[in-house]
Amino acid sequence: MEYVLTTNAITKRYRKSTALDSLTMHIPKGAIYGFVGRNGAGKTTTIRVICGLQEPTEGDYTLYGVSSKEAAIFDVRKRIGAVVEKPAFYGDLSAKDNLKMQYTLLGLPDFEGIDELLKTVGLADTGKKKARNFSLGMKQRLGIALALCGKPDFLILDEPVNGLDPQGIIEIRELILRLNRERDLTVLISSHILDELSRLATHYGFIDKGHLVQEISAAELEKKCRKYLHVVVTDTKLLVRALEPLGIDYEILSEQTANLYDTISVSKLTKLLEAENCELISLSEQEESLENYFINLVGDIGSEGGAAK
Repeated sequence: MEYVLTTNAITKRYRKSTALDSLTMHIPKGAIYGFVGRNGAGKTTTIRVICGLQEPTEGDYTLYGVSSKEAAIFDVRKRIGAVVEKPAFYGDLSAKDNLKMQYTLLGLPDFEGIDELLKTVGLADTGKKKARNFSLGMKQRLGIALALCGKPDFLILDEPVNGLDPQGIIEIRELILRLNRERDLTVLISSHILDELSRLATHYGFIDKGHLVQEISAAELEKKCRKYLHVVVTDTKLLVRALEPLGIDYEILSEQTANLYDTISVSKLTKLLEAENCELISLSEQEESLENYFINLVGDIGSEGGAAK
């Protein structure tokens, strides 16, 4: 698999705290990578390090095959477009004038493409309206437009739907999906709105206390989070023998517990187990959400306000 970014045991220490602890992550080319973690977990610090806004205390990373320890990394970072923490723009300028200013700062030869960019993010009809008078959703879309100046290959968005109303969230979601599909942009999104993230991400990285706990593809996660029957039996070896003729998808958890991922009636399962001299002790239907999966992965987050951030 080709990776846009790999980090190698990145650690970031401050005087009295450790923000990142040997963080290793892999972002595949063309992916929408959901970066999940509670407040203070290290998401923004990771993004700042990747963008060259901070230096790691230890470790390094590779961006498009170039090590962060090489001088060439400064040129390669030009392939990144980012909105870190919140969109930065000139409040007294219109959307179009903000883009012209960004083009100038990037040293681009002309303003070609600005109108198309405004159309892409849904700000083509804002005219001379000052950016400070935009809605929060419009400000987020302007931030993304500014990040897209220079035609980056890798887009990094830090909490892009934070504080938006439902319509604003939908607009940002559709924009990200369209950019990924039509421009083949690799996207890294940090977000605490896990239900929304599940509508976007093709891959996930779960961070806790500065350490990457797990990386998993959306397909693998869907399998783990789909509806299933959790069964407790006297012997799962006998359960397997009963299920194999049916071709049922299952996961053995222990000598007595298993998850069944296909529909089967309780009466049929009971008869199959009786034929194998195996007793069905209990059975329950369950479905794990992305939020529950995260909680089970990193522990109770009730003290953090009940949401991953």
